[in-house]
Amino acid sequence: LESLLRWQTTGTLGAEVVLVLCNRAGAGALEVAARYGVEAAVCAQAKGQDRETAQMEMSSLLEDRGVQLVVTAGYDRVLAPAFVRQWQGKAINVHPSLLPAFGKSLHAPAEALHHGVKIAGCTVHFITEDVDGGPIIAQAAVPVLPGDDLTALSARILEQEHRLLPEAVRAYARGRLQIADGRVLYAGG
Repeated sequence: LESLLRWQTTGTLGAEVVLVLCNRAGAGALEVAARYGVEAAVCAQAKGQDRETAQMEMSSLLEDRGVQLVVTAGYDRVLAPAFVRQWQGKAINVHPSLLPAFGKSLHAPAEALHHGVKIAGCTVHFITEDVDGGPIIAQAAVPVLPGDDLTALSARILEQEHRLLPEAVRAYARGRLQIADGRVLYAGG
């Protein structure tokens, strides 16, 4: 989130962050949004409320604010099928692995270390009902260095996420991303 807002502040994002939604009260994103003067709200699923109903309420907030692209950086809930269908082609996620490796995992960097991979990284992709299986917009690789621990590897991956996500948002805002046959193609301009 903060990388998007920094790019927005410098005029290099090509888009405006108009609303930050969190599924947890006390999430760091709420503080970041406040620091940048962006409206923020907590959309937690109420006890006894089904996920789809809660997320369609979230979708209504997004529509009310005129949101054209949903970015789920740090959102740690699986999106309901109805939400995904409504925002198909207009919702992207950043995942801390080179998908499809370690997809559907909240602990991808730890898994990379556990499996002894030599290269880790991050992926920005369109959201589909197949969790972490949507068309890939961009990827960035980072080496897994001898002696790496989770903190060191995660920091290098996060650094690339902070570069890759704003680049993907800017490409979307400029109309450069097209999905064809399940793949993302970059249009000129």
